[in-house]
Amino acid sequence: MENQSSVSEFFLRGLSGFPEQQQLLFGVFLCMYLVSLIGNVLIILAIGTEPNLHTPMYFFLANLSFADMGLISSAVTKMLFNVQTQHHTISYTGCLTQMYFFMMFGDLDSFFLAVMAYDRYAAICRPLHYSTIMSPRACALMLALCWVLTNVVALTHTLLMARLSFCVVGEISHFFCDITSVLKLSCSDTRINELVLSGFGGTVLMVPFVSIVVSYVHIVAAVLRVRTSGGASKAFSTCSSHLCVVCVFYGTLFSVYLFPASVDSTEKDVAAAAMYTVVTPMLNPFIYSLRNKDMKGALKRLLSHRQIFSS
Repeated sequence: MENQSSVSEFFLRGLSGFPEQQQLLFGVFLCMYLVSLIGNVLIILAIGTEPNLHTPMYFFLANLSFADMGLISSAVTKMLFNVQTQHHTISYTGCLTQMYFFMMFGDLDSFFLAVMAYDRYAAICRPLHYSTIMSPRACALMLALCWVLTNVVALTHTLLMARLSFCVVGEISHFFCDITSVLKLSCSDTRINELVLSGFGGTVLMVPFVSIVVSYVHIVAAVLRVRTSGGASKAFSTCSSHLCVVCVFYGTLFSVYLFPASVDSTEKDVAAAAMYTVVTPMLNPFIYSLRNKDMKGALKRLLSHRQIFSS
């Protein structure tokens, strides 16, 4: 359908409706953004330069760090630019572009966490077949499948949004182009968009989550059959970092979509969205570096070699 939109830009409400709070929030979010970028870059460099970490688990961890950087960058950079320039607008094309990348990287996070849970299941429950199940070819296929599925979902939402009409310049009650907030501004029939959003959104959110739960049910059952306490603690230690990341990611995500705030509490909605778009990507490097001995050792060796940074 031909795009009949007569609107060339939207207004972004930002992090707060009070102008005096914008500069303070700008400093806080800029620091969080930089910490997230530095932490995730260090994770990727440590995994790439450490031969002992060239395993499927750390391969997908590096991809998770890349997705985290894309998620926080797609949501925060435009907001920081608007606060600094005092121009709280985003073009129609820019809004659709931001929406596409935000959904793609957010869905990638969910899929990568599910694949990493499957990797832990294969390592603990089927150790004799682990090298076959998580072979380099299988890892490459799973990675390609994650990218293809998330791109299809994001592109579908973006194309459906592009067919809508926006008759007046409206204010998006968010600090980025959230799809539900933009749909409220349309003067067209949005029932198809809402139907696809519910179907795709529920599938992309729940299928990886259910697969993670099923994987950990099997892992717990296998660990409980281990008679030695040392073997059980070693098995749990390999999953603790991933389990912490899963709890933080899905806990904040479910608080937004399964237990949303009331219609009038925009501040609570923005704060909840900031948790999974900004706080979670920032915390992931700390969780993996503080709770994983291999990662701590790799990061220490990485930071001790200055020639890596100079090269």
